[in-house]
Amino acid sequence: MLHQQKVKFKRARRALRVRKHVNGTPERPRLSVHRTLANMHVQVIDDTKGVTLAAASTVEKVIREKLPYGGNRKAALAVGELVAKRALEKGIKKVVFDRGGFQYHGRVKEVAEAARKAGLQF
Repeated sequence: MLHQQKVKFKRARRALRVRKHVNGTPERPRLSVHRTLANMHVQVIDDTKGVTLAAASTVEKVIREKLPYGGNRKAALAVGELVAKRALEKGIKKVVFDRGGFQYHGRVKEVAEAARKAGLQF
C-alpha cells in the first residue's frame, strides 16, 4: 500500500470511529469538517434525513475574494464564521461537532472556535 493511500485509509477509519458516537438529529445536526491541503469544507448535516442544512467552503467566491489561499488558519476562521452565520439564519443554534478523523488541532480547531464565537453551541 502506498503511503498516501495508507494515510487516507487510516483517516477514514478514525472518521468512522468518531461517527459511531456522533450523529446529527433535527434538533442537533452534525457540524462536519473536512480539510485538504488547500481547502476547508464544513457542513451542517441532519443524518436522520441525510440532508445538508448549511455549508461553507474556502472554494466559495465569498471567501476566495477575501483570502486567496484556503489552506491556512485564517481561511478556516472565515469558513467557521460563515457556516455558523448560515446555520443561525436557518434557526440552528445547537450542533454536535464531527472532526472527521482529523486531530482537533490547527485548522479544525479554528473552525470550531470561530463557529462557537459566531453563536453556535456545541
